[in-house]
Amino acid sequence: MITGYFTPEWWAALLKIIGIDIVLSGDNAVVIALACRSLPPSQKRLGVLFGTAGAVFLRVVLIFFVGFLMNFPFLKLVGALLLLWIGIKLILPEDEHGANISDNDNLMAAVRTIIIADFVMSLDNVIGIAGAAHGDMGLIIIGLLISIPIIVFGSQVIMKVMDRFPAIITIGGALLGYVAGEMAVTDRIVAEWVKANANYLHYLVPILGAIFVVVVGKWLASRRPVSTAPLVNLATEDSAPDAKR
Repeated sequence: MITGYFTPEWWAALLKIIGIDIVLSGDNAVVIALACRSLPPSQKRLGVLFGTAGAVFLRVVLIFFVGFLMNFPFLKLVGALLLLWIGIKLILPEDEHGANISDNDNLMAAVRTIIIADFVMSLDNVIGIAGAAHGDMGLIIIGLLISIPIIVFGSQVIMKVMDRFPAIITIGGALLGYVAGEMAVTDRIVAEWVKANANYLHYLVPILGAIFVVVVGKWLASRRPVSTAPLVNLATEDSAPDAKR
């Protein structure tokens, strides 16, 4: 516990928390941008706000269970598998055959994806902040408040970049695969063995995770049938004048 506010120790801990937020909240911003990229412009802001609210709420909940979660085996391994699945899902192009799905359904689907991914990735963020704050709840709350604008503005900037450079979507998916690999090798059940016998896995597994998401995502995308709806509509439009004649 840090004794006293605005002491050198307090400011040092706060700077650590800000650094952790900048690094780790960027992942959350990427997820929100990926999940909201296909929403109508009027709903993109709602998706960002709902997703951010869900992320912050989850972090508040996780703060109170961080000690238990840090010692729970297999939690990060399961989280890593979830992140791999989410990364692949977000790389896939939008389903052209889902045109009959309402905008509200798309918004809720995006928010669900954001909340699941944020829950998984918030584990590292919460653990990092709790460690840097040395159990000081005031600093922990400040850390949570600092993460909000980083996530909101970061995700909006990333969405704008994605509109201009679609390749960023693949990079974002690869980032999720990389984070999944990092989580897998730091799970309590394997961390000690990796540290003692195969420290190189700390670098290799994240890279393999990124490659796995991109390769599987691109492979699944190539197997999706190409929608012929635009061709049918075009043919109908071309035949309409002939019918009038």
